[in-house]
Amino acid sequence: MKKNILTAAAVFVFGFVNAQEAKFGVKAGADFASMHGKFAGNSYSESETGFYVGGFVDVAVSDKFHVQPELLYVSVKDLDQIQIPVLAKFGVAEKFNVLAGPNFGFILDAGEGAKSFNLGLDLGASYDLTGNLSLDAKYNYGLTNLIDGGNSNFSTKLSGLFVGLGYKF
Repeated sequence: MKKNILTAAAVFVFGFVNAQEAKFGVKAGADFASMHGKFAGNSYSESETGFYVGGFVDVAVSDKFHVQPELLYVSVKDLDQIQIPVLAKFGVAEKFNVLAGPNFGFILDAGEGAKSFNLGLDLGASYDLTGNLSLDAKYNYGLTNLIDGGNSNFSTKLSGLFVGLGYKF
């Protein structure tokens, strides 16, 4: 299932990039992650700070609308994952953009009884400091219960606030 989703996303992205104006770039920053859930009706929440680093493609569909797929390595304490957000980027003012889209996460060190695929929804903003440098902030809301076989009384979800810089070549 994971390979099919990843393959479909890659075919879509690379096909789309060939047909449009695209700029490649790199980004890095901090991830303020939180894990929250329920065990037998009791809620819990745990927070940690980590980092992310990766690359992106900014594909101009029009002056005000871009598609921005990213490939990020995210590390927070004992949890490493690869995230593939596919973001719609809307220009709302000069140098200011709103970001939204799905995020496909692949947990690299998922333990026994834990799922390794984490579907999320990203919502955020970016501000172009220069023609090539931007400041980004987005929240990734985890939708997947990461406990294998878990239910509404037995769940764990992973979310995070990402703040960092991006550089377009």
